[in-house]
Amino acid sequence: MEAATIVVALGQAWLLAGLAVGIAFLLFGLDRVDAAARGAYGFRPLLLTGLVLLWPLVIWRWLEALAPAPVPCAPPSLRRRHKRAHAVLWLGLAGLLPLVLATALVLRQHDLPAPASLRIDAGAREAEE
Repeated sequence: MEAATIVVALGQAWLLAGLAVGIAFLLFGLDRVDAAARGAYGFRPLLLTGLVLLWPLVIWRWLEALAPAPVPCAPPSLRRRHKRAHAVLWLGLAGLLPLVLATALVLRQHDLPAPASLRIDAGAREAEE
């Protein structure tokens, strides 16, 4: 029983720390991490459950937002190449997924035996008798 008590205590500590971090983040940090969230207060309570569970990532992102912005290291030409590579990969996936589906339909098993018929009301008749 001691192991279960330890696990429950660790879970409670995780949730309490997450609740503290989540409330502090909603009040003071969300505007710094996401500029689009400024002035939008209606959706913030909806974020609390995710913030409670993922509080180490929230702290990490919050600290990144507080740090000075790094100098961009990728020149625009490299960004264009990345976008082009992503477009090629997405188009490849768009062609590959229907091919996989068609292959699965062609290779599916057709000679499976039909399931045995079962009367649903048979049990009700026996219970009446």
